[in-house]
Amino acid sequence: MPLINDDTIYLDNAATTPLHPAVLEAMMPYLAQEYGNPSSIYRAGQDGKSAIEQARRQAAAALGCHPSEIIFTSGATESDNLALSGVLWYHRLKYPDQQAPHLIVSAIEHHAVLHTAQFLERQGFGLTIVPVDGEGFVDPEAVRAAIRPETRLISIMLANNEVGAIQPIAEIGVIAREAGIPFHTDAVQAAGTLPIRVDDLKVDLLSLSAHKFRGPKGVGLLYVRKGTAIEWMQLGGGQEGGRRGGTENVAGIVGLGTAIELAEQQRAAHAAALSEIRDELWAGLRTTIEDIELNGPADFSRRLPNNLNVAIRGVQGETVLLALDMIGIAASAGSACTTGNSEPSHVLLAMGQSEERARSSIRFSVGDSTTSEQIEEVVDGLQEIVERSRKIAAARR
Repeated sequence: MPLINDDTIYLDNAATTPLHPAVLEAMMPYLAQEYGNPSSIYRAGQDGKSAIEQARRQAAAALGCHPSEIIFTSGATESDNLALSGVLWYHRLKYPDQQAPHLIVSAIEHHAVLHTAQFLERQGFGLTIVPVDGEGFVDPEAVRAAIRPETRLISIMLANNEVGAIQPIAEIGVIAREAGIPFHTDAVQAAGTLPIRVDDLKVDLLSLSAHKFRGPKGVGLLYVRKGTAIEWMQLGGGQEGGRRGGTENVAGIVGLGTAIELAEQQRAAHAAALSEIRDELWAGLRTTIEDIELNGPADFSRRLPNNLNVAIRGVQGETVLLALDMIGIAASAGSACTTGNSEPSHVLLAMGQSEERARSSIRFSVGDSTTSEQIEEVVDGLQEIVERSRKIAAARR
């Protein structure tokens, strides 16, 4: 499988995954020959429309829902924004004389959810941000306690993108249903490694992004359960059944459909392989590097199978990442969407970690191409970098 270049050891699959060759093959006709606008009534357009509907059926099969409940978007950020804003604004507009609708999210949500929630709060909506414990887990009872008479949506991610904590979504879903409140989950990190059938999760809205499961960038979906009250936000056309205006990204949507079908077919074997290679990495690091600690769940069965997040005392995470990059190893300090942000991880801070520890943390996320030989190179390379960094830091004291 080709990587960014032949020499790179790529351990940032939580940020994005390489495009699957079968996905690229499925997309190619719609990047070249099949260029008709799918809203057109002539054959060239209707061929594209048929391809979109096939992808919708593929996505629905993975989620265990009806195809009409799938809306294609530009990615999970748009899906998250639509889920939160759409549901709350529906109630605000329909019942303008009632108390402003209230939203519940967790403290470790991706910024696509957290920033949208905070923006809605500035618009006058109510907001409660429930805390997490030291391993990054949301307590379902904390969600229950946060519910108010005016609560109109709960949004808790299925699995955290930084520390890999798999949340008790079905338990929270039961609480939401008992209260009659729609429940949204950002499931971006889960597709391809965790079950994502919406009835089992007991969710009413779910967001995905194709590039997290070996599909193309710039395309995602939002599942909206039939009967869920929502105000559609992107206007200007009748596409997606009038729910999202704008000419469809046919090639991208075809890629998403193919990728999610492949991801579901291979999920169990894929997750097992990722867990094994991730465990090799952790075993190597903890026996080689002094003062290294795990961030997130200690019980790896409650953690995404590709995720390893560690704090290395006495070093700066960004300094280590740059040094790793110089020897051909790609990793990250947290969410790819905050790269370049000098602020420490909001996830690690919400888990009660110090700013110093947060700044010394690194996330590795293994993938299909990760080998045992590469793991050995990473362990050896990181050990040398850490030792050198600590010597430099000691000399400066």
